[in-house]
Amino acid sequence: MVRPVRAAQPLSVVYPPANHQTVADRIFLVGTAPPAGKVLVNGKPIERSRAGHFAPSFPLQVGENAFTLQYQNQQVQLKVQRQDTTPAPPVGLAFGKDSLIPNVDIARMPGELVCFSAIAPPNATVSVQLGNDYIRLSPQLQQIQLPANSALLTGRNQPQSQASVGKYQGCTTLSVPSSAGTMRYNSDNTITGDTLPAENTLQPQFQLVLNGQTITQPSPGKVAVLSPAQLQVIEVTANEGVARTGASTDYSRLTPLPKGTRAAVTGKEGEWLRLDYGGWINSKETRTIPGAIPPRSLIRSVSARRVPGATEIVFPLQVPVPVSIKQGDRTLTLTLYNTTAQTDTIRFDDDPMIARLDWQQVTPDRLEYIFNLKSQQQWGYKLRYEGTSLVLTLRHAPKRAGEQGSRGAGEQERSNYQLPITNYQLPIQNPKSKIQNPKLIDSPITGIKILLDPGHGGKESGALGPTGYPEKEINLLISKLVREQLEQRGATVYMTREEDVYLSLPDRVAIIDKIEPAIAISLHYNALPDAGDAMKTKGLSAFWYHPQAHDLAIFLHNYLVKNLNRPDYGLYWNNLALTRPASAPSILLELGFMINPYEFEWIVNSQSQQQLASAIAQGITQWFSNIK
Repeated sequence: MVRPVRAAQPLSVVYPPANHQTVADRIFLVGTAPPAGKVLVNGKPIERSRAGHFAPSFPLQVGENAFTLQYQNQQVQLKVQRQDTTPAPPVGLAFGKDSLIPNVDIARMPGELVCFSAIAPPNATVSVQLGNDYIRLSPQLQQIQLPANSALLTGRNQPQSQASVGKYQGCTTLSVPSSAGTMRYNSDNTITGDTLPAENTLQPQFQLVLNGQTITQPSPGKVAVLSPAQLQVIEVTANEGVARTGASTDYSRLTPLPKGTRAAVTGKEGEWLRLDYGGWINSKETRTIPGAIPPRSLIRSVSARRVPGATEIVFPLQVPVPVSIKQGDRTLTLTLYNTTAQTDTIRFDDDPMIARLDWQQVTPDRLEYIFNLKSQQQWGYKLRYEGTSLVLTLRHAPKRAGEQGSRGAGEQERSNYQLPITNYQLPIQNPKSKIQNPKLIDSPITGIKILLDPGHGGKESGALGPTGYPEKEINLLISKLVREQLEQRGATVYMTREEDVYLSLPDRVAIIDKIEPAIAISLHYNALPDAGDAMKTKGLSAFWYHPQAHDLAIFLHNYLVKNLNRPDYGLYWNNLALTRPASAPSILLELGFMINPYEFEWIVNSQSQQQLASAIAQGITQWFSNIK
């Protein structure tokens, strides 16, 4: 049951919460009051929708900002704290609190650049002593700052130049010494001594000189130089090791590393490890292999086999090496690192999806396999190791009910690979599902498996509308309506949740991987970062990650905008948990803005909900009919 649009109480504010803190320079106030009369914010009337909802934006000063909302004799008082993100230089002879970098233990290969930074009073002299070496840190008068990724959603993602009073930085390079002797240092800041301490580790000592006074303070992190002849070797223990471009979760994801992957460690930063092929991984997802040498493998023959609904290509290796995947319009490229080909023969029979397999040795230790595909649309892939052999599974196009399957001679069901789903029971097809209209039996989606993911649920409410109506409820409601429409068109529909229950993102992804639907769609309604304009921002948007999902995202987004005559909020490549599954084309739809007073009235309108559900189902049907 949809909550009524009319305000449930005389005056209420659902966002921001009490004592809200933000770094944004603006804030919007989302709430509602009875339509008749005026709502004042700090004594001035604000714009409201016909139903009485509001979401005005106001600038914020650094520090505390007070807002008083008034409707007749009702008042709501809010305080919003804007935090200053610019570190202030310390007063007197001192370093800025927690400003010394490195702030965690780091390790680097010989010849690599190691940089240091600190915040100190202006006009100070700052240096770092590393053993017997002194690195002068220079004042940085200006810094270019990049806003958070979310700034793109408000159109405020441009680089910003900021004064950097009190910021000091400097760099040097390190070299591995010989096994015995005393350390020596070159004039160019390169360590070239005869030996390092037992663990090849140095403690940086920061020195600050101001007005003839000097203080020294060690950095929180130490610096180690790795020996190329004694590199640590790790093995990935997670089912899909999260590889990144740098040493924190702020860095972009790379192709996940299958469980069992081995690699040498060429850098460390806190709990993060840099692997020899370039990606970084959290040490918690790995284990050390004592006495192992850096993994290197030859590869000779490659073979393929057919399994239900897919082709599996097997790459026999000597050791599980790091890999990556790149999708093109009609290609899929698999890269094997630390691998050298001794390949003369590949057997690859005619395949329903793959036209040809090519390969090339790009560098002496990097090998590419290029799969040329018969169709532009790709339907998902999986990577796994069976012992030391890499298995790439490429899914075939889904088959409608009654169509001849694609199983080849000698094909057998796979029984040795199951992705576990933790803390959640695998959903089943709706037991009430029946095709109600025989005329639709021959629709393009007859018998096609489609998964719908109603966003949020349970303790996770999602965005709130002006009345406090939570996103989780409308997500579930619209998902059920879409399911009904899809089933009338012959589809087999699964849902990640049927009730108001909490379901983690990993569990939702595991459900997609287990069911292997033809497509997966996560349904949501939108909000904005604090700096956004809730009154002026509205519309539908679609999000995708893998190229195999791009065509579905753009088609469905354009179809809904055109056929529902709704505002267009854009198409986005986005690294979201529900767009990342590679096992099926997976997209996320944001169907409108909960925080926009006017769009919220459309969102909760029962007739509009039916029209939206019908349009989504028809758009999906049309997309499948266009696939060649």
